[in-house]
Amino acid sequence: MKQALILTCMVFVFTSSFAQKFNWNKNQVIAHRGAWKKNKFPENSIASLNEAVRLGCYGSEFDVWMTADKVLVVNHDAEFQGLTIEKVKYEELLTKTMSNGEKIPTLEAYLTAGKKQKTTKLILEIKPSLISKERGIELTNACIDMVKKVGVLDWTEYISFDYDYCKRILQVLPKAKVAYLRGEISAAQLKADKLTGVDYHYSVYQKDGWIENAHQLGLTVNAWTVNTAPEMQWLLAHNVDYITTNEPELTFEELKKTPVKSGWKLKWADEFDDKGLPLSKNWGYDVGGKGWGNNELQYYTEADTTNAKIVKGNLNITAVKANKENSKYTSARLVTKNKFDFKYGRVEVRAMLPKGRGLWPAIWALPTDWKYGDWPKSGEIDIMEHVGYEPDSVYGTVHTEKFNHVLKTQVGKGVKINPYNAYHIYAVEWFKDRIDFFVDDQKYLTFKNTGKGAADWPFDQNFHVILNLAVGGNWGGKNGVEDAIFPATMKVDYVRVFQK
Repeated sequence: MKQALILTCMVFVFTSSFAQKFNWNKNQVIAHRGAWKKNKFPENSIASLNEAVRLGCYGSEFDVWMTADKVLVVNHDAEFQGLTIEKVKYEELLTKTMSNGEKIPTLEAYLTAGKKQKTTKLILEIKPSLISKERGIELTNACIDMVKKVGVLDWTEYISFDYDYCKRILQVLPKAKVAYLRGEISAAQLKADKLTGVDYHYSVYQKDGWIENAHQLGLTVNAWTVNTAPEMQWLLAHNVDYITTNEPELTFEELKKTPVKSGWKLKWADEFDDKGLPLSKNWGYDVGGKGWGNNELQYYTEADTTNAKIVKGNLNITAVKANKENSKYTSARLVTKNKFDFKYGRVEVRAMLPKGRGLWPAIWALPTDWKYGDWPKSGEIDIMEHVGYEPDSVYGTVHTEKFNHVLKTQVGKGVKINPYNAYHIYAVEWFKDRIDFFVDDQKYLTFKNTGKGAADWPFDQNFHVILNLAVGGNWGGKNGVEDAIFPATMKVDYVRVFQK
């Protein structure tokens, strides 16, 4: 009995030790050629690998070539300081030195350095041979052999721009994690060929549903090379698995900010990646020149690219000086009504506003069915309003039967920013018990549910998003309209709605 107990304990200790052998970092960050940029390490150096490990990246990517005398070395480009790697012997490469004093790393030395830690994956990219396909396959086989020799099978994942290399890896190592880079092969074909992931330029994923389709097939999705915050946030919102970046430090900062980190899941979005008119499946139009209850001066047109047009990834809502029926200006008011209606969630809009006295851009939401009666009884949520005669302020406001500007009881607050020269993120988080207002992730206003009924809180019904640029009106035109400002454009980078 005692011997059995000792044996059981030994098995438990051994099993526990083995299970805890690796503790891979659980994040989306893959340092491209190591973490080199901030501290000016050479790319693909062992120093940049060690920095990626220190930062806690999920993975550190590196590139492998084979010299004329068949030594495997780590370098991104086909040339190393003027020497074409595939056409020179390794000893010739040793005549050159990196900026930090390192020589070009051999794959063996690089993997050996990577083996000293057990938290960051080694993402091995096999570079397509410039000499022949056969030599590239030879390089692939040699990389696999070296991984085995050093004993880093558990550390290593594989990527390549050559599809045959990817398939060869899986022939030798059926359980290896392998992703393809070039971008032209469908997720379905990758799955059929038993690749475990896709690693394409992020622009490929902007096609409707690409990431979701890959995930449904069981593929991991990595995006390269992503170096700006908006691109990172787009990918994080769309649930990408990994981001390969030259800016791992920035990526970690953006990971802290993403709504996904707080449990929000993207429910609906328009990223405005098409051309011409906004997508009719997402947007309708409020049309006319009736003053819109505020004595506004514009006529809102329907599906007119003069006033609503997608340009370089932005929805441009443009007000122009033009006669239309009884109005001297035209503009656009886009609505998701009956195309996307929602109750509760986070609405996030990245936009840059037009400058000029008399303009009144707004990002807001109205009820779809008006259950509690006409305005303001069924409620209004103003995510962002701006009036041009106050050039340094934006406002968030709530209107209900009890709290509204007619009674001078509306609940709202202004924020001092410059909305003209840079994009800002305007957002609300709408819960059963409150609505929180944000500019650039800084909360500045909370409207709470008093529990006293619809007159105070009508926000238990479906609402829809509205984007518009008004001219004049009781508030926007309080100090007149400056005609020299036209045409004036509000640029909307995206609209995203998250829910929990």
